[in-house]
Amino acid sequence: MLRPYGKSSLKTPAVAVTVPDMLTAEPIRSVHFLGICGTAMAAVAAQLKQRGLRVTGSDENVYPPMSTFLAEQGITALSPYAAANLDAVGQPDLVVIGNVISRGNPEVEAVLERRLLYASLPDVIREFLIRGRASIVVTGTHGKTTTTSLLAWTFQHAGLAPGYMIGGIPLNLGQGCACPATARHFIIEGDEYDTAFFDKRSKFVHYLPDTVIINNIEFDHADIFPSLDDIKLTFRRLVSIVPRNGLVLANGDDANVRAVVANAPCPVKTFGLGPDNDFRATDIALTVEGSQFQISNLKFQSPLLGEHNVRNALAVAATSLRHGLSPEQIQAAFNEFRGIKRRQEVRGVAAGVTVVDDFGHHPTALRETIRAFRVRFPGQRLWAVFEPRSNTTRRCVFQNELAAALAEADGVFVSKVNRLEELPAHERLSPEKLVADITAHGRPAHYLADADAIVAALVPQLRSNDVVAIFSNGGFGGIHGKLLGALNRQQS
Repeated sequence: MLRPYGKSSLKTPAVAVTVPDMLTAEPIRSVHFLGICGTAMAAVAAQLKQRGLRVTGSDENVYPPMSTFLAEQGITALSPYAAANLDAVGQPDLVVIGNVISRGNPEVEAVLERRLLYASLPDVIREFLIRGRASIVVTGTHGKTTTTSLLAWTFQHAGLAPGYMIGGIPLNLGQGCACPATARHFIIEGDEYDTAFFDKRSKFVHYLPDTVIINNIEFDHADIFPSLDDIKLTFRRLVSIVPRNGLVLANGDDANVRAVVANAPCPVKTFGLGPDNDFRATDIALTVEGSQFQISNLKFQSPLLGEHNVRNALAVAATSLRHGLSPEQIQAAFNEFRGIKRRQEVRGVAAGVTVVDDFGHHPTALRETIRAFRVRFPGQRLWAVFEPRSNTTRRCVFQNELAAALAEADGVFVSKVNRLEELPAHERLSPEKLVADITAHGRPAHYLADADAIVAALVPQLRSNDVVAIFSNGGFGGIHGKLLGALNRQQS
C-alpha cells in the first residue's frame, strides 16, 4: 500500500517526508492515528510531526503521561473515538490504525465507508523509518526490550547515531523512538503479536530485516496463537524474508530456535553458552554489580543482572562485532548502560525496604528475574507481588508454571486477575489455586483483590533489608508509590 518517495540506498538513507498512495501518487501531508496514546503510536506520531507532517490522533482515554508527551510535541489528541475526529482539522491523507482497534470503532467504520487510505503502525514504521536503512530486528519471547535498548545504546555510544524503536524507555536514550535523517541503521524490537484487525501477520514481518536476533522461543500470546507450533511458524516466516546477504543470530541453546532456523535461506550464526555456538559465552561470573563473560579471548562486563541477561549482552556483543564495532567500543557502551524503565528498576527505598518494579509476566521471565534479584540482593528476604494481567497469564495455560516461578521468592502476593470476566470459565487462571500451589512449595502466599489491599496486608510483614519485587505489565493501581508511602508513614 505504501512506498517511500524517491530512491533509497544505504549510503544515503531515504528520509520519507511524504509517502504516496501507490495508485494515485498523491503526497501525504497529514496523518491521523487511531489509538495514539499507545507508547509506540505516540512515539511514531512524534517522529512524523518532526518531519513536517500534520499529525492528529484519537484514543478512548487521553491522560498523562501520554497526553503530556503529545501536547509537548504539538499533537492534538481527541477523545473519545468519533467519526467527526477525522474532520477536526481537515480530513487526513492517511489513517494509522493501531492493533488494539477493532471493527465497530466509529472512526474505523468512517475510514472504511469513505474509502480513506489507511495502514497499520508496522506499515508506517517500515516506510517512514526503516526503508533505505539496514534493519536490525530483535525478537524472542523474552529479553527483546533489554537487548534492543542495549544494542541501540551501543551503536549510539560508538557514534553511529542509529534509528531505533523500543517498547520501553532506555535511561541512556531518554525515549523509545528516534530516527536521525543520517541514520544508516534502524534497530527495532520485533514483536510477534499481530499487526492490526485487517492484518493478522506478526508485526516483525513488516520490518525489512537485514539482521535478525532470535533470543528464545516459548509459548506466549495465548489469545492469538493456539500452540507453540503456530509461534514457531511465524518466526519461520520472519526468517524466510532475511536476504542472502543478511544474517540471523540465533540462540543455539534453545531447541525451538534451532528448529526455526533449520534450513534457513540466509546465513545463520548461533550464540549461547553451549560449546557448539559460533559466539559462545564462557567464564561467566554473576555479581552484585552485573555479570562478566568471555567470547573467545574477548572479555566483557555488563551491568545487567542474571544469566538471562548474559545471553542478552552476548547477543548485543555478537551483533555489534558483526557490524564492525570493536570490543573496546562495545565495552565502553556496556560500562555506561543504565538500564530501562520497568526492567529491574528500583523505585525507592523506605524503612529499609527496597521496592523494585519489573515488567515480567511470563513464568520464565518471573523465575529468571527473581533469581537475578537473589544475586543482586544476597541474603535479603525477597517478596514477589504479581498482577496476572497479560493475555496469557490471565489464562490457565501457565497455572502450574506460574506457581513454580513465584515460589522462588520468600513470600508472594497475587492480585485479582485483570479482566477475568472476559474469558470463558474453563480458560481462566485460578488465583486461589495459584496461591495454594505456592503454599505447597513451602512459601507463604496470599490472594488479595487490589493494590490497596495488598499494601495493607504486606506492610506489617516487612522488615528492614527486605526486597519487594512487583511484577506487572500495567500500572497495577499505583502500587509502587502506595507501598513506599505506607512504609514512610509507618517509619515516621
